Amino acid sequence: MIEIGIAGKPNAGKSTFFKAATLADVEIANYPFTTIEPNVGVAHVRVECVCQELGVKCDNCIDGWRLIPVKLIDVAGLVPEAHKGRGLGNEFLDNLRQSEAVIHVIDASGSTDEEGNEIGVGEHDPCKDVEFLYNELDMWLFGILKRNWDRIARRIHLEKRDPAKYITEQLAGLGFKEWQVREALKVVGSDVMKFGDEELKTFATELRKRRMGMVIAANKADKAPEQFMKKLLSLDEIVIPTSAAFELTLRMAAKNGYIKYLPGDSDFEIIKALNEKQKKALEIIRDFLKKYGSTGVQKAINTVVFDLLGYIVVYPVEDENKFTDSKGNVLPDAMLVKKGTTARQLAYMIHTDIGESFIYALDAKRKMRIAEDYELKHNDVIKIVSAK
Repeated sequence: MIEIGIAGKPNAGKSTFFKAATLADVEIANYPFTTIEPNVGVAHVRVECVCQELGVKCDNCIDGWRLIPVKLIDVAGLVPEAHKGRGLGNEFLDNLRQSEAVIHVIDASGSTDEEGNEIGVGEHDPCKDVEFLYNELDMWLFGILKRNWDRIARRIHLEKRDPAKYITEQLAGLGFKEWQVREALKVVGSDVMKFGDEELKTFATELRKRRMGMVIAANKADKAPEQFMKKLLSLDEIVIPTSAAFELTLRMAAKNGYIKYLPGDSDFEIIKALNEKQKKALEIIRDFLKKYGSTGVQKAINTVVFDLLGYIVVYPVEDENKFTDSKGNVLPDAMLVKKGTTARQLAYMIHTDIGESFIYALDAKRKMRIAEDYELKHNDVIKIVSAK
């Protein structure tokens, strides 16, 4: 399952974002370090189910929308110089290393200082918080590199090792791929014996850019001064106006049968009698939805998975005519796979035995046999034929 980290300073609304996305039972409070141990929960990406296109009825979507699980990891709030052990320190930076990408939740309203303490709305520039997390991650990676660099550089030099390959081996625990290290070295240079602190810092930054893609959830956008939102949206970043508190309200109202609402919707339908206070609260949320199109929570998750990480959805089936599995379930599985995944690789993802005994694959939409190196497309429906 894809793992996405949720990071940011204390009191920016990370735990609210996490709870709104997962409906997990987590503590939410207006003080720093509410989260001590990382919270792990299941959220979903939302896509149009291929059953609409095929004209079949499946029991695995809601009104034509398929919800596919992903894992969220909500780490404790980071304060400046966490890489030096300040606040709750490096252990929480460590928690991010298992993530494929990061949703950085910032307080767009500017109502918390850099430590996460409450101040007046508009008293802190949220753009500074964007740079703060990048800096913490860069300095954390720099510290890891610096501790072992002399030994790494000597081994590469004396044993004539491939720098990218050897450094990747040394950073294996951080999830780096060889291409990421190779590209970062192109920026800094491959003569590792000449790396001083400045080169190592640049190398750390280039590694982070390639390893830790990030979406900025500009949280508390419902309270944010207009000039802050304009400034954030003008950054050279993926910034999504967000109100995790509004999303949580809608999710709970839907769960309790008061409204009809699916995460990511641009509106909701009231289906149960409400008192005046509840109506007023929902009207405020509706105004936010009209302005931004959604609460931003679902959009942030979808953007990470599909735009940042480049995943697509494919549907494996056993009967290419009815689009079912062996038990007659229509489109039983929706799998997230990276762009460029081949038919044979999909077979291995379904089960190692199926991959090893792969004979051929079939495009169930076109009823055509496809090559084992055929690159899967979004919404492909695929039958794998194997000797198993």
